[in-house]
Amino acid sequence: MNLNNNKFKPGLYCVATPIGNMGDISFRAIEILKKSDLILCEDTRVSRKIFQKFDISKKIISNHKFNESKNLEKVIEILKKNKIVSLVSDAGTPAVSDPGKILIRECAKIGIDIFPIPGPSAVSSAISISGFSDNFYFCGFLPEKANQIKKLFKNLSLLECSIIFFISPNKLNKRIEDIKEFFLNREILICREITKYHEEYIRSSVHELSNVNFSRKGEITVVISEIKEEKISFKELEESDKKKINKLIKKMSIKDIVKKVSEDRDISKKLIYNYCLEIRNEN
Repeated sequence: MNLNNNKFKPGLYCVATPIGNMGDISFRAIEILKKSDLILCEDTRVSRKIFQKFDISKKIISNHKFNESKNLEKVIEILKKNKIVSLVSDAGTPAVSDPGKILIRECAKIGIDIFPIPGPSAVSSAISISGFSDNFYFCGFLPEKANQIKKLFKNLSLLECSIIFFISPNKLNKRIEDIKEFFLNREILICREITKYHEEYIRSSVHELSNVNFSRKGEITVVISEIKEEKISFKELEESDKKKINKLIKKMSIKDIVKKVSEDRDISKKLIYNYCLEIRNEN
């Protein structure tokens, strides 16, 4: 099935593959993989499962963080011959917290065309169901050392946007107090095993995070909400508030006045109620 009216051009294709559910692969992804002269896989054992399911039989080589520099010259020579090379990671969109950047940078440097084949992404999937601001900062996997994480969280806490990161369940459990220290007044969404059989989505305030139970298995994407604006609660009635209440007291019940004035400004309902009684008693 050819859903693309244009012939695929020679170049490097970054092909998104499922992050869990095989049904999420796109028709274009299957098509370009079948037309590729070479497919670079983060782990050939993982990719073969996808290729076997969709009858993709092409030359593949492993391309992970330990050998991508070594592969560079060989792959560039193939691309210079106007061939089609596809890059896939174990799951999701290549080069997003996965290998591929070294090759992409070199292709960009020497003028080899690079094309995205969009599809599954844990980042966009998580933010799409969060209900938080879609203005977000993605910081990938957290650093290994505790002091590095604290430094990162301190910097991230100054951002007003949503924050997304990848983390293992065990490490998340160890970092709960750090998250509470720097993001206490925010909301949090924990996405575990996105699109897989045991997928789980846990919503909580960061303040209540210590009470949240989640499985210690699988992969986790965390979304922390944008900074929540705190309403200023006025502890005293201003003269403008008193004048307003004096006008309303002649035509509205105290209950309705309390509701109306407190909606207009975040004033203690008790303050409004007591002032209404004071006026009534004077009259």
